[in-house]
Amino acid sequence: MGSEVTTKRSMSSIDLICLSHLRWDFVHQRPQHLMMRCAQERRVFFVEEPIYGVSAPELEVVARGENLWVMKPHLPTGLNPADVELTQEELLEHLLEQFKIRHYLFWYYTPMALGFTQHFKPKIVVYDCMDELSAFRGAPPQLVACERELFQRAQLVFAGGHSLYEAKCKQHSRVYEFPSSVDRAHFGQARHSTTSPADQDALARPRLGFFGVIDERMDIELIAGLADVRPDWQIIFVGPVIKIDPKTLPQRPNIHYLGSKPYAELPKYLGGWDVALLPFARNEATRFISPTKTPEYLAGGKPVISTSIRDVVYPYGQRGLVQIADTVPEFVAAVEYALQIHTHDPTWCVRVDESLAQLSWDNTWQAMSLLIEIELARSWTPRHAAQAMPVLAVANE
Repeated sequence: MGSEVTTKRSMSSIDLICLSHLRWDFVHQRPQHLMMRCAQERRVFFVEEPIYGVSAPELEVVARGENLWVMKPHLPTGLNPADVELTQEELLEHLLEQFKIRHYLFWYYTPMALGFTQHFKPKIVVYDCMDELSAFRGAPPQLVACERELFQRAQLVFAGGHSLYEAKCKQHSRVYEFPSSVDRAHFGQARHSTTSPADQDALARPRLGFFGVIDERMDIELIAGLADVRPDWQIIFVGPVIKIDPKTLPQRPNIHYLGSKPYAELPKYLGGWDVALLPFARNEATRFISPTKTPEYLAGGKPVISTSIRDVVYPYGQRGLVQIADTVPEFVAAVEYALQIHTHDPTWCVRVDESLAQLSWDNTWQAMSLLIEIELARSWTPRHAAQAMPVLAVANE
């Protein structure tokens, strides 16, 4: 019994190094939800992609909570690809030394990080595949090959949606499906919101809203058509515009781009909408997406209309929780129906709550954490436990 406790405590001391293509302070989504929960169990080091423009390489370390640090590598401009990877490798080695990281696991969000991490020796490797990155605009041509190599190195692969799971389970023997989850209490605040933020409060009603990243996945023609057909409807976008020229977005008197907002404020914006939208284009970039916004909108008590994104159709459309529409006339009809939901279908929110009852980031992380602990136990040899015992004995005195 004593050796089991020692081993368990030793495994909990293993740090997690997360290698991400997304920046911590960009948009609060899957990586932030999971890493914040992981930091309640072990130290987490969130390593971002490089920022260029300094005269000499440096690693900026920013604390983002107890047991959680964000690493921002700063590199000189003009380095060739080989030097970029070598410099990042050196900065990561410095991180291990600075924080006395001895035993750790790698958690990848981007296969491109393999280039500067392949010489390290993590206890295990986890690949949390939240998107089909190779389908996104500007994806590096070597990304597919890097992902193949990552599959060979990883002990665990987590898929961020059912479509992704179906695609990835053929490439690895231990792929687990973990679709987008939700903080129900956070977005549930929208159900009791009485006032909107100042930049939204003056807009007329009805209000149709979207929050999230605005990029090549948006169906621009659909948005423009909806605004033209119903100029009395106010269409609101909350979020950053990336990878596309903002000038290409439809400009209409009833379309409003409010920019990025903190995660804490999203329920206030959601609470001021009458209908929530998922106006995604149907293209390669959206083929495998599982929008986190779907359960967030529903948790906020808002009727949702989406284009026929597969991971929205199944299960949300199939259960009658989200209306599916792809053309302007279909969207108009869906919005008109949605505006009547709370009046004519009082059971809708009950069905939503029943559907979301078991869905939470806490549950998702607990299931992931269990798989990680099992995998760490397999890699944790008696030699490692013996080395850790004196340290634990001193710590417990």
